[in-house]
Amino acid sequence: MTTATTTKTLVIDKAHSEAVFQVRHLITKVRGRFSDFSGQIEFDEERPDVSSVTVTIDAASIDTNEPDRDKHLRSDDFFGVEHHPNITFQSTRVVKKHATSFEVAGNLTIHGVTKTVTLPVTFLGVAKDPWGKDRAGFEAEITINRKDYGLAWNAALETGGFLVGDEVKISLSIQGVAQ
Repeated sequence: MTTATTTKTLVIDKAHSEAVFQVRHLITKVRGRFSDFSGQIEFDEERPDVSSVTVTIDAASIDTNEPDRDKHLRSDDFFGVEHHPNITFQSTRVVKKHATSFEVAGNLTIHGVTKTVTLPVTFLGVAKDPWGKDRAGFEAEITINRKDYGLAWNAALETGGFLVGDEVKISLSIQGVAQ
């Protein structure tokens, strides 16, 4: 007997998605984004345990609206994009917590260092676009310690403390289009 699958393959629509971050700098926060990323979501709303997520971000696409800072962030002091061009996430487990919330565990690789993280993901729903394609929306936010991934550069301040904070808040707003 064959069972029908309800798994949808969704490709991230980069034009309607974003990968942004913020980190403390001195006494305020600097915000930035990655403009080039791709990914695929295998999503089964009825059986989330068979769902999966793969995302690849081009680390060189970092944009903090300050070219000199972006150049420094691409250097070996931070992302080292020449040797570590991509930031990746590959899910290992998806667990439904509530009707619209999931925990997506997986391997996050930044600067060649892989750590297991769990993303709290909110499912925003499904809608049909004007061209008849199903689209699904998801949001997630996580805070990581950049030093865990080898991004340790900093500068001591005269008044004590450091120039750049260790905690980086990453926010994702993803719209996937069914294939």
